[in-house]
Amino acid sequence: MSSSVYVDQAHAINARDVAFDFGTVPMHYIPGEVMATHIINVMHLVLPEGERAMAQALAEALPLIEDERLREEVRGFIGQEAMHASSHEAARDQLRRLGLDVDPMVKRVAWLVDRVLGDNGLSGRAKHAWLCERLALFAGMEHYTAVIGEWLLTNDTLAAKGMHPAMLDLIRWHGAEEVEHRSVVYDAYMYVDGGYGRKARQAVIASAGLLALFVISGGYLFHQDPSPRKGRLWPLQLASASLRGVVPSFTTFFTELPRYLRPGFHPSQLGPMDNALRYLAQSPAARAAIA
Repeated sequence: MSSSVYVDQAHAINARDVAFDFGTVPMHYIPGEVMATHIINVMHLVLPEGERAMAQALAEALPLIEDERLREEVRGFIGQEAMHASSHEAARDQLRRLGLDVDPMVKRVAWLVDRVLGDNGLSGRAKHAWLCERLALFAGMEHYTAVIGEWLLTNDTLAAKGMHPAMLDLIRWHGAEEVEHRSVVYDAYMYVDGGYGRKARQAVIASAGLLALFVISGGYLFHQDPSPRKGRLWPLQLASASLRGVVPSFTTFFTELPRYLRPGFHPSQLGPMDNALRYLAQSPAARAAIA
């Protein structure tokens, strides 16, 4: 058990109330970018289930953490993840209203998450070891969500293409909070376990798993898209969107591994979170919730 990796931050992590209005969101809310739209839609399918599993693992870890500051951060993280899940579910409901059949994929993802990432009814040493494995996996995943979150905050392509403002606000708000709480799961893992071998193994699994989920789920959504003008050859559309910066480059899932696995790495080394905090202060959905 180690608490030395826990880095003090100048602000507290808390869940924020947000109010999104998805009522006017069309099927292809990034105009002219069918496959890029569906890659964003993957977030609505996959993230709510994964974030629930992550919150469950952190809730299990909470009694093992004696550092009060880290305990506060973990509680704030759990609250933020619950808000992320409910917001993406609201976006998912809009996709259903538009005629996109998302339920089969949602059920598969939920089954997979429950089967693979739940507590599995273990006890004793096996329960603790499995908790450490899950925390290591989620720490690896959170590295990618923080990197992609920063991309969403600094990339102007989506706004320039006229992405629907509610969806743009959703992913930027979510990305900003991913940057804000980027260290929490990592610090929790390092506190509860901290083994490098486990961290490295699960980081590789996280990288491959996230890449597969995005590609497979994106392809599924494209095939379910009822629009007659959606085009063909979705892999080519996806490659084009990635090369043009409409979606993050899929090479990120490989190029970030060496940085994450460098000895002495800590998520705070990803850089300042000024962009994230600035956006969180001006997010239309956050402002609407307090209006």
